[in-house]
Amino acid sequence: MSSFALGFQEIDKTQLLLVGGKGLNLGELSKIQGIQVPEGFCVTTLGFRKAIEQNETYHALLDRLTMLKVEDRDQIGEISRKIRQIIMEVEIPSDVTCAITQYLSQFGEEHAYAVRSSATAEDLPYASFAGQQDTYLNIIGKEAILRHISKCWASLFTDRAVIYRMQNGFDHNQVYLSVIVQKMVFPQASGILFTADPITSNRKLLSIDASFGLGEALVSGLVSADCYKVQKEEIIEKRIATKKLAIYGRKEGGTETQQIDPDQQKTQTLTEQQILQLARIGRQIEAYFGSPQDIEWCLVDDTFYIVQSRPITVLFPIPEANNQENHVYISVGHQQMMTDPMKPLGLSFWLLTTPAPMRKAGGRLFVDVTQQLASPVMRNNLLNAMGQHDPLMKDALMNIIERNFIKSLPNDNKVPSPIRGNTDKLAQIENNPSIVSELIKRSQTSIEELKQNIQTKSGSELIDFILEDIQELKKILFDPQSSAVFMAAMDASSWINEKMNMWLGEKNTADTLSQSVPNNITSEMGLALLDVADVIRPYPEVIDYLQHVKDDNFLDELVKFKGGQKTREAIIAYLDKYGMRCTGEIDITRTRWSEKPTTLVPMILGNIKNFEPNESNRKFEQGRHDALQKEQELLDRLKQLPDGEQKAKETKRMISIIRNFIGYREYPKYGMINRYFVYKQALLKEAEKLVQAGVIHEKEDIYYLTFEELGEVVRTNKLDYQIISKRKDEYKLYEKLTPPRVITSDGEIIAGEYKRDNLPADAIVGVPVSSGVIEGRARVILNMEDAELEDGDILVTSFTDPSWTPLFVSIKGLVTEVGGLMTHGAVIAREYGLPAVVGVENATKLIKDGQRIRVHGTEGYIEIL
Repeated sequence: MSSFALGFQEIDKTQLLLVGGKGLNLGELSKIQGIQVPEGFCVTTLGFRKAIEQNETYHALLDRLTMLKVEDRDQIGEISRKIRQIIMEVEIPSDVTCAITQYLSQFGEEHAYAVRSSATAEDLPYASFAGQQDTYLNIIGKEAILRHISKCWASLFTDRAVIYRMQNGFDHNQVYLSVIVQKMVFPQASGILFTADPITSNRKLLSIDASFGLGEALVSGLVSADCYKVQKEEIIEKRIATKKLAIYGRKEGGTETQQIDPDQQKTQTLTEQQILQLARIGRQIEAYFGSPQDIEWCLVDDTFYIVQSRPITVLFPIPEANNQENHVYISVGHQQMMTDPMKPLGLSFWLLTTPAPMRKAGGRLFVDVTQQLASPVMRNNLLNAMGQHDPLMKDALMNIIERNFIKSLPNDNKVPSPIRGNTDKLAQIENNPSIVSELIKRSQTSIEELKQNIQTKSGSELIDFILEDIQELKKILFDPQSSAVFMAAMDASSWINEKMNMWLGEKNTADTLSQSVPNNITSEMGLALLDVADVIRPYPEVIDYLQHVKDDNFLDELVKFKGGQKTREAIIAYLDKYGMRCTGEIDITRTRWSEKPTTLVPMILGNIKNFEPNESNRKFEQGRHDALQKEQELLDRLKQLPDGEQKAKETKRMISIIRNFIGYREYPKYGMINRYFVYKQALLKEAEKLVQAGVIHEKEDIYYLTFEELGEVVRTNKLDYQIISKRKDEYKLYEKLTPPRVITSDGEIIAGEYKRDNLPADAIVGVPVSSGVIEGRARVILNMEDAELEDGDILVTSFTDPSWTPLFVSIKGLVTEVGGLMTHGAVIAREYGLPAVVGVENATKLIKDGQRIRVHGTEGYIEIL
């Protein structure tokens, strides 16, 4: 056995770097009892390396390629072409040729072979590289096979393969190519089998694509294929395509495309029996590899041959359950306005804080709502809450209920609604508007005590102290009085919207009435940054200095300039109050503004450029004026109606509940994030000690441990560092995944739909959350740091959490992909009087940066002008 070639049977799991992803999988497939794999061998990566190791021109060109970026398309094209030419002209070393010849004589040199590329960075769990390198079919004769091996090597440097590696962060120097030489089979039919449905991700639904001739026609998109769906040994769906063409092997080598006889074009490619037999083979292969597979198959004289199997890389992982029953999970990220993955420490803090039945998957959290869906009363509460939060989630859940996926329990009227139980508290709250300032004061006092007490703690004592303090955080966060306050305001908003629509024919009236309310910590944060701009505005030297700031120590440098000391004090005062915020703030590991104050600089400069002095006051007063004017107008109109005095009286009562209490809705989360930051600073001090002791490499490594694991490391000063490396790789994989709103224990992703008539044909639909119609330039912004806004722009982004609020003062409207009536962005948009539509699927792709758009905040859609 030579190290330059290995037969499929000789390949073992450890040899990825020798035979690449495809080769490794063929080696494994050949070992499965009862699975037919055409014979063959791999020319290992050592052969490729030996062929090019002495070639100085090749290495010089490769070095140049490594310096380029994805944008340098022309240079990539030119250098890649030269590298391919060199590889094609290089002579294959004699010992490599010798190894190839040996296998060919063993399998029969006169046979036809498929010659296929297998890169070391291919068919990996997080990057499929599918179709990046070349495949050649029906190659006959040793010379032709050797020539096509060189062609496969060269295909490592096609433009598309090079760019794909750049986009996925693979080093060209570290990716090598093995070549598979496999006996050709000439099938009457072939195709692809997915052991999980690639459209819905349902792991119990198997999907088969089938067409006549070689599979190349299907893979290259030349023909439509039949599609069969199999569930539990039963064919549940068949789509028979019109198959006009097929690719067949030619006697003398190579392939040709042939027309299919018209009376055969609409016949079913596989019989029912063959479909079920193939499905069983698929399940056997999936069980062997332990994950859903994408399998290439051929049918020859009633025998199925498997020519490839790779993991399906696009499936979202299923949240783990503790039994085999059906479960339904909803995304926490879509409710918390943060659909990015969280690091393990962030996940574990969230799990310690919440009483809900949470499950992890793909670096995100999901709530198991199975029990709520089973109980008729709890189900209604859940659907009502989802209707407010995210109508697409509500629609997906309705879909699941209609299918009877979760068995319903007998009616249980005794179960109290956790929130409606607060109505008896409403009277106490209404008569005491100062309750909000009392709740805020209680939270602030508690945080001050925490800051004092935590300073004296370290080591295991710190870990225990934080665990104890989380109980205090939960007491404040889930205080029934606290939730009763903002629930009262939310219920009052719903009441106003419903009654004003019924009595006066006005939609979403509560939006205007919610403008400029007191005690909204988040909207105050946006206005406070306008005040910081006012401090800096008179000092041109400071403004000029801030325009070139790169380093987070810039605050200390400021004092050199006229007005610098005042600027420094203003920014530090702002950070003292709001510096614990950042994008994705529910993940404790995210970098806070206090840790990276340069984040705020572009926003401050934008405020100086876009606004006059005292703008924060003007904005707040304008909103208050509009709200009070609206209130007066509604009361006047109501008094004209039958029973008008009574209607006006009830309405006035509801408006005062909204104005007194809706602002508090943002406070509990602010209190929680405040506490998280105190914990984080203390834990980073511990991490520094671990770095000094050589237990971890950098203090941020603790982010990749759960809180429990971190406690153990602090206690023992020991850690297997491979855990950190593995988690970092997993996190990179999770970043590429898009979390679903709703997923079942079958892995099926259920998508909801908006059901609305009478909208323009090309309307982009979402949830109306803040009234009004506005036209302007769309600014599609995915990272807050990249925001360059002009006054009057409309912000289009995937989601906004409180950290985005300082941008809201510069915009005229808001569009987000995630969100509902009561999520953060919607609340602040209403308070600032910005028309807003949220929950717009794929908004950042459908709307292009710079387009003029019209946002219909009352009706809930966007038009591109």
